[in-house]
Amino acid sequence: MKTKTFASFILVIFTTISCKKTGMDNMNMAGQPVLVTEGNFTTPLAFPTITGANTTLTAQNVSSNINGFGIISSLGYSANGMLGPTIKINSGSSVNINLVNHLNEKTNIHWHGLKIPSNMDGHPENSIDAGGSFNYNFTVNQRAGMYWYHPHAEMLTGKQVFKGLAGLFIVNDTEENSLNLPSGNREIPLVIQDKRISLGSIPYSPTMMEVMTGLMGQYIFVNGVYAPYQNVETAKYRVRILNGSNARIYNLALSNGSPFTIIGNDGGLLASPHSVNNLIVAPGERVDLIIDFSTLSINSELYLISKTFNGGDAQGTQEFKLIKFKITNQVTDNFNIPASLSSINQLTEGMATISRNFDIQNSSMNMSGNAMTHTINNKSFDINRIDELINNGAIEIWTFDNTNGKEPHPMHLHGVQFQVLSRTGGRAALMSNESGWKDMVLCMPGEKVKIIIPFNSYSGKFLFHCHNLEHEDNGMMGQYKVN
Repeated sequence: MKTKTFASFILVIFTTISCKKTGMDNMNMAGQPVLVTEGNFTTPLAFPTITGANTTLTAQNVSSNINGFGIISSLGYSANGMLGPTIKINSGSSVNINLVNHLNEKTNIHWHGLKIPSNMDGHPENSIDAGGSFNYNFTVNQRAGMYWYHPHAEMLTGKQVFKGLAGLFIVNDTEENSLNLPSGNREIPLVIQDKRISLGSIPYSPTMMEVMTGLMGQYIFVNGVYAPYQNVETAKYRVRILNGSNARIYNLALSNGSPFTIIGNDGGLLASPHSVNNLIVAPGERVDLIIDFSTLSINSELYLISKTFNGGDAQGTQEFKLIKFKITNQVTDNFNIPASLSSINQLTEGMATISRNFDIQNSSMNMSGNAMTHTINNKSFDINRIDELINNGAIEIWTFDNTNGKEPHPMHLHGVQFQVLSRTGGRAALMSNESGWKDMVLCMPGEKVKIIIPFNSYSGKFLFHCHNLEHEDNGMMGQYKVN
């Protein structure tokens, strides 16, 4: 026992020295920003194909012709390149989607933002082996919104999403349809992702430092296109945005400084519109915007950009362009943004009967002394452990505490939608896109965020985790069970 104790002591001393040499003093690693390389914005924006509630998705190796890079090997759900088809359905529809796994490793699909049975949700224990298949069959009974789908196999989520496996899942309903929001070619869905490209492929081999900060790429892709442009008319457009990146946070703004209007977020429409000049969007979050091009002149150009922000050592240090809009046609636009968008029952703190606290500010060294892990309440993910037991029908308050943390953590809950109650420290306020229903909330360094959750759907086992996918794969995930 004494020999073992002495060996452990030596290991601690060695680890401490190593951490200080590599910038990990006090168990925090000072990440370095990965600067974005802008393209020339001369390639038209592309849009994934649209399919309905009954389809087959095949996870497979694909080749894509990427402007400026030639043929690039990646992953996809169809043979024609990165990103799967956009699935569009009406609320109340039954979904029947067959996933076929042509990869050489396990995979599955998590239907991000949907309230569906636990065995359909894409839990890692329900992964599909190479060569296998699985039929996802569920009914979508929730409000209109832009949700999405991506793999969620244990310790493979970051790799498979970064290499190209993701797609949009759009739900419509009568409340949204009654607003007559811009549609057709005036509704533009954008999936924003950063990628790395090397030797004709998208590599995924994060260093220890990149596991700590999250993997970020030098090249910004929108709908699978590097540095695209989109022609628009002098009208108001509905621009629906998913941050599909593994770790990179974007501070969205227009290059001319004009405001835009937020009408929706993760869980669909807000109660009323909010006009802002910029908006921070974390990995996994969605925002629904109205951008007004009506005052711009023909042949002028406008960029959607990401502005600088305070997001820890590795985030927000650079301003860069995401997509160019070219005004090509003068039209008369009669659309006015409604003053009231949706009916939302606001939850109050007094409705909750249980409060839970989650420490998300710490990382720890594993026993071998050669790797760091991200934790929730000082615990790394264990598929055999249930972290929280929930009574179905309960309303609970969960507090995510990143008060002393050095990295931002976008926290996501499976199987539910929630409302954000408060933020203390850091930005010290709720953001314009944090009203209404959410399935994600961003905790910047120094922040403590409180949410309220009605567990009023399905029983079973679900996940909660950081949606920085390297953090998730590195242990920052827990399980709750609804009885």
